Amino acid sequence: MSQTYKIRVRDRNTGKEYTLQVPEDRYILHSAEQQGTELPFSCRNGACTTCAVRVLSGEIYQPEAIGLSPELRRKGYALLCVSYPRSDIEVETQDEDEVYELQFGRFFARGKVRAGLPLDED
Repeated sequence: MSQTYKIRVRDRNTGKEYTLQVPEDRYILHSAEQQGTELPFSCRNGACTTCAVRVLSGEIYQPEAIGLSPELRRKGYALLCVSYPRSDIEVETQDEDEVYELQFGRFFARGKVRAGLPLDED
């Protein structure tokens, strides 16, 4: 029997707050949709930053979040489409452009991108 956690999501764009019950073996975004909550998403496979959130409290497990650099993950960002809860969690949706800029802006500005994306470069 898997553990279920309480997930509070604050949507910065709409000002709404949602409270969800999410099992530890289910993606948070998928569970939210099943509970009738509409949150931002695009690719559904951890490659873009549309569903990015900032984790305010709690622990998230996101091994498939290839769209987020290790640095941003350490700073508390997560992608809800590929995130599993590991405790009760409080998150806040982010502006996709802000997250993109945090992650890639400095590389594109300096022309450091060669082939592929500089996700593991420091």
